[in-house]
Amino acid sequence: MMSPDAAWTAFDRTAAEAGKTRIVDQFAADPGRLARMSVQAAGLYLDLSKQSWTKAAFDACLDLARACDVEGRRNALFAGEAVNLTEGRAVLHPALRAAAGADFQALGEPVSAEVDAVRADMKAYAEAVRSGAEAGATGKPFKAIVHVGIGGSDLGPRVVWDALRPLEPTIDLRFVANIDPRDMAEALTGLDPETTLVVVVSKTFTTQETLANAEAAKAWLAAALPADGMTKHFIGVTAAPDKAASFGCGRTFAFRDWVGGRYSLWSAVSLSCAIALGWEVFEAMLAGAAEMDDHFVAAPLETNAPVLLALAQVFNVDGLNRPARTVAPYAHALRRLPSFLQQLEMESNGKRVHRDGTPVTRQTCPVVFGEPGTNGQHAFFQQIHQGPKVVPAEFVIVARTHDDAPESPLWSNALAQGQALMLGKTTEAAKAEGLAQGLSEEEATRLAPHRTFTGDRPSTAIVMDRLTPGALGALIALYEHKTFVEGVIWDINSFDQWGVELGKVLAKAILKDVHAGGPSPDLDPSTAALMTRLMG
Repeated sequence: MMSPDAAWTAFDRTAAEAGKTRIVDQFAADPGRLARMSVQAAGLYLDLSKQSWTKAAFDACLDLARACDVEGRRNALFAGEAVNLTEGRAVLHPALRAAAGADFQALGEPVSAEVDAVRADMKAYAEAVRSGAEAGATGKPFKAIVHVGIGGSDLGPRVVWDALRPLEPTIDLRFVANIDPRDMAEALTGLDPETTLVVVVSKTFTTQETLANAEAAKAWLAAALPADGMTKHFIGVTAAPDKAASFGCGRTFAFRDWVGGRYSLWSAVSLSCAIALGWEVFEAMLAGAAEMDDHFVAAPLETNAPVLLALAQVFNVDGLNRPARTVAPYAHALRRLPSFLQQLEMESNGKRVHRDGTPVTRQTCPVVFGEPGTNGQHAFFQQIHQGPKVVPAEFVIVARTHDDAPESPLWSNALAQGQALMLGKTTEAAKAEGLAQGLSEEEATRLAPHRTFTGDRPSTAIVMDRLTPGALGALIALYEHKTFVEGVIWDINSFDQWGVELGKVLAKAILKDVHAGGPSPDLDPSTAALMTRLMG
């Protein structure tokens, strides 16, 4: 096996060569391209043949993955080793969706029995709430849930709820994340405290925004409910159950510190969804994710879906200097997927130092953005088609989004966008098109440059038949493992988030100054002036 340095050298060489051959021409030059660069896993089909890599570059990417020991690091992840080395923690979100009776260990400590026990408690509570056996302070069944959290305690459950919610849910689930009081006001509007359950999700139970919103929800409940029944309406999900109990939560559901926030939706963090969707739906989602785990562990690198998806991104970012990627889910139910991926990928891999603390010498995570199709086509797609900078695209396509009929007007747009990005339109073709439309020679010539598309722009398609709970679980697990593989190749720690912490610390200091009446002398002039203006 070659060294990482040698693999990167070969990677750079083939990336430079890849730019000399257009994507569309590579299909004729390499008849096996589609078969080699597409893969099926856990009910998903991935087509990476419209990426910019040649066969040589594709092979160089696989060599890079081997040289960086993706397989060994993957084994360490599933073995519960201290993959999060800056915090000395295992990273075991796969343990949360494994079948009952699994044998995961975190730093040598068996954890699967605890996972099974929490899952059983979640199931019992969810079914009791849905049946009315678990009721509110006045005996009325719960009809609404307000889920209070932020970041990983919010985005994952939101994606799950939006993707799988029925059109007419029996339990209304609402989310509050923003510390702006308007967010809480909108969530509580129209709800009855007697039939509302508040679920507060915070790993540490110290997050400023979550605790402020939890206090507001608690006050809203207290104004309408008997004091001795309040705890029935106030539930905590946390890795710090003592703090949750002290805060006033009548019952807590725990998860451990080896569950990172942005990887935690498989745990009690999604208790709200398990109640509102029904346990069988939540369990099916876990099973879909577990199936993707099995694929990730067992499949050879050349047919491993998360590995190939990661390598395509590394190739674009580091091989071709493309520091952004758009994700366009062609399913309204997946509209929050881009927001979820922003946290998953950018918080995980937006790092500037290697695992040993030395500065990186290459780009790491790109900017991730997106909107559901076809909305994005009428917004930023203009830039990805004709802008000077190439932005790789990822299309998540669902054949049947609402009923049994394939939604061809929807997914035909996705296919057309990928085709257009690859093919483009020459200036000569644009001019001929103008003449065919009845334009004069002069006008057709004048407009041709504006109607020209350079093409040769890469995209990936991820296809599923229906957005089932299992397919959703597989999709999210696919992206989780993709993110991990990229971190291994870039030699960074994908599981800490120190960049988030500095802002939190400074926010507390600024708030302290506000309460003291004004800026402290050591505050910088700009921040001091802004504080003074905002304080009025």
